[in-house]
Amino acid sequence: MNILIGTDNFYPNVNGSANFAYELAKGLVRNGHHISVIAPSRKFKHTLTKHEGMMIYGIRSVMIPKIIHPARLRIPLAINPLKIRKIIAEASPQVIHIQDHFMIGSQVASAGRKLGIPQIGTNHFLPENLIHYLYPPDFAKKPLSKLAWKQFINVYKHLDLITTPTKTATSLIKNLGLKNPVIAISCGVDLARFNPKNNGDYLKKRYKITNLKPVILFVGRLDKEKNIDLLIKAFSNVLKSIDVQLVIAGKGKERSNLLKLSQTLAVDKNVTFTGFVSEKDLPYLYRIADVFAIASIAELQSIATMEAMACGCAVVTTDVGAVSNYAIKNETALVVDPHDINNIAKSIVQLVKNKKEREIIAKNGFNYIKKFNWDKSTDELEATFKKYVS
Repeated sequence: MNILIGTDNFYPNVNGSANFAYELAKGLVRNGHHISVIAPSRKFKHTLTKHEGMMIYGIRSVMIPKIIHPARLRIPLAINPLKIRKIIAEASPQVIHIQDHFMIGSQVASAGRKLGIPQIGTNHFLPENLIHYLYPPDFAKKPLSKLAWKQFINVYKHLDLITTPTKTATSLIKNLGLKNPVIAISCGVDLARFNPKNNGDYLKKRYKITNLKPVILFVGRLDKEKNIDLLIKAFSNVLKSIDVQLVIAGKGKERSNLLKLSQTLAVDKNVTFTGFVSEKDLPYLYRIADVFAIASIAELQSIATMEAMACGCAVVTTDVGAVSNYAIKNETALVVDPHDINNIAKSIVQLVKNKKEREIIAKNGFNYIKKFNWDKSTDELEATFKKYVS
């Protein structure tokens, strides 16, 4: 098949949406398909490159200032619809797959519709993941959320099919009033990379993490909706019961605030901020942890939590969004309220102190997450594309 992927968020960006699109493209290439991608270029001009067997059409872009988004993402400029139609004509796709409803995603969807090409869209979007970058006052958050969903609906209502990572996310979209079919296909985990056989001892040396104390690990963007400040506050309570260390891996806009908070609470000597961790090192980082903990308030799936389970970590997670699809309370994880500091602290202490329970939770989580193998997800999407190719 000739498949075109349109997205505003692609490699080398590092986040759930970008990783999903990139891994899907690579998987489809391995399966023998011709893959074209329209994404922001890495320069202030249009580009055409071949990477990992796929053709990447780069749309002229600029880098978002670090003060707005520390990940230094690039966004396209004033997209010319004729340019998009020209690329689509050149790529000659049998099916189009958009990853978002923003500048490139919406333009690709519009052009594809006019050309009569079947279109499928995957949704990774939650307003909470974006609105906080605008620093809105509390009274404006709800109207902004409604506006964001309205923009999503205006693009996705025209698609032949919508996929989402989980059944919970499927229900969320259906409740918006969309009439087109919506199905759940997990983003998946690469079990060949993320598994309990990995050894992360070299990372302990790199980040000066002692073997004498249990490790609580968080992996993800250091952004507002991840609720890491609450996790640090809970950690200060944990230290009243046991001597442990907290490792926070990732980069984001909240880093300086989190550093100050750990100093204010006098827990900074027990907290390590690793900064960005490469894709190469990430699978091994999970193996240094005794407990993986996340207190996020907005998740469509939480790939980091799934990766932690795949690596054999016992997990403490919040009961938000679609996490409950695999984080089963007291079976595959300890599930807590995202605003309950005491319960988060209590759950972490419980797993650290009780080795047998920790091992049972970790084993159950590992066995359950195996059904979310990335290869299976690729095969499911591939089969879905074939249904729309005449």
